[in-house]
Amino acid sequence: MEQYFSIALIIISIALVASILLQSKGVGLGGLTGGDTGGVFTARRGIEKTLFYVTIGLGILFIILTLITVVISR
Repeated sequence: MEQYFSIALIIISIALVASILLQSKGVGLGGLTGGDTGGVFTARRGIEKTLFYVTIGLGILFIILTLITVVISR
């Protein structure tokens, strides 16, 4: 059982990293390393809003799976 949760945790973590990297569109490599983009805040619309909510969901799922894995491994 623990093996299934570990595999699910790996898949969720890869998806979470991908969704975070996809949110930094148009900022170039400087934005990925923390450089200032100098842009103005804009409202999230369409796919950006959906990707934002997917990232939040993946983060919550990651935390839940991590806690379940820790509890099961004891």
